[in-house]
Amino acid sequence: MSKERVLVVDDEKLIRFTLRESLAREGYVVHEAADVAEAIREFERHSIDCAILDHRLPDGDGLDLLRTFKEQAPDVPVILMTAYSTIQKAVEAMRLGAFTYVNKPFESDEMVLSVRTALETTRLRREVQTLRRLHQAEGLTDVIGESVAMREIVELVRKLASSQANTVLLLGESGTGKGLVARALHNASARRDRPFLTITCTAIPETLLESELFGHERGAFTDAKAAKPGLFEVADGGTVFLDEIGDMPFGLQSKLLQVLEDRTFKRLGGVRDITVDVRVVAATNTDLEAAVREGRFRTDLFYRLNTFPITLPPLRERSADIPVLLRFFIDKFNREFNKQATGADDDAMAALMRHPWPGNVRELRNAVERAMILGPGPELTKSDFAFSLEAGGDPDRGSGRLLDLPADGLDVEELERDLVRQALEKTGGNQSRAAQLLGMTRDQIRYRIEKYRDTSRGS
Repeated sequence: MSKERVLVVDDEKLIRFTLRESLAREGYVVHEAADVAEAIREFERHSIDCAILDHRLPDGDGLDLLRTFKEQAPDVPVILMTAYSTIQKAVEAMRLGAFTYVNKPFESDEMVLSVRTALETTRLRREVQTLRRLHQAEGLTDVIGESVAMREIVELVRKLASSQANTVLLLGESGTGKGLVARALHNASARRDRPFLTITCTAIPETLLESELFGHERGAFTDAKAAKPGLFEVADGGTVFLDEIGDMPFGLQSKLLQVLEDRTFKRLGGVRDITVDVRVVAATNTDLEAAVREGRFRTDLFYRLNTFPITLPPLRERSADIPVLLRFFIDKFNREFNKQATGADDDAMAALMRHPWPGNVRELRNAVERAMILGPGPELTKSDFAFSLEAGGDPDRGSGRLLDLPADGLDVEELERDLVRQALEKTGGNQSRAAQLLGMTRDQIRYRIEKYRDTSRGS
């Protein structure tokens, strides 16, 4: 691998010398410039990976040079340094795309760390972009991962998507991304322009689930005032995703088996056979073979579904994907929250890599979301993730503020929702006092209250 090149632009020879020596010891190739004109020549002559610019230069302004560099190479991180720090200048530098803003005087180790972080962040961002480009044409955009296990899954999904396989079974712990894989399988197939419909088998009462899946005729039951097509009819030509299939009522399993075998069914209360062409993707985090042995799941349905199984590994078994997923979620929440988080520092990354992630990718996503909302930024630190890591990794430790924590501690979002609820109960609904109890600002707890209120409405 070729050495990364750093351009140092400063009219003070001693600063250039100090940075050149410090960066060279770290293995970087260092180029120097004393003014704007020389900096532009060096930038155009060499393939620069990172630039360090002084704010005030003999023949121009560092912000103008930053703008020029960003126009020529938007992906190259730029670090601005100055002895004349003002909030306005810092805001302007970040608006123009500076990676960070360093005040003079500074320690050489501080600048080396900034360069290392800038290059690592840029490298991860490019990796995510590369993965997205590789998957974009095939509908695999959101299946993120560089580990061997995830690459194998992506390849298998690609093959199944282009095949005539009408049933696929997704296995794995909660939060491993089964829903994303199901969607990717649909988007990568010839069915992509047809409906993709999802139903969670435990989210609907058993008495209504059959009607939701297969529809009903007028008068089929008390409230059936009109005929209604079911999920399978509406999804004709597309994909039906049956989540938590292991908890489907036993009585409905035979009717589902008929659809898988013959592609026909009758509406509830109907006599006419309806024929559909759908691909069924089923998912579960339960042991279906154990359910078969216990008589809770039909043997014939299990073998029909298990023709093309895909097992998604837990995040703790593919820790190599954590940096890429972290970058993916940071980019996502930067767009949603209008922030400019640059990444996580070394201590935070080490803690994230050590964490067991019992809630898998969903837990990591929630942890990043919370860290970006509550952390001062732009670089996420270990303390920004402390709540999530403590709550998920050692339930007995909790958050250090509330004592009534659930015993399992598996879902960070549910845990945080419960803590917000407890705080509001303890303070009689006083949001300011509840925020103090949780170590949040009033705006931050308001955000959480609105978020969980919207989630409840949608569920």
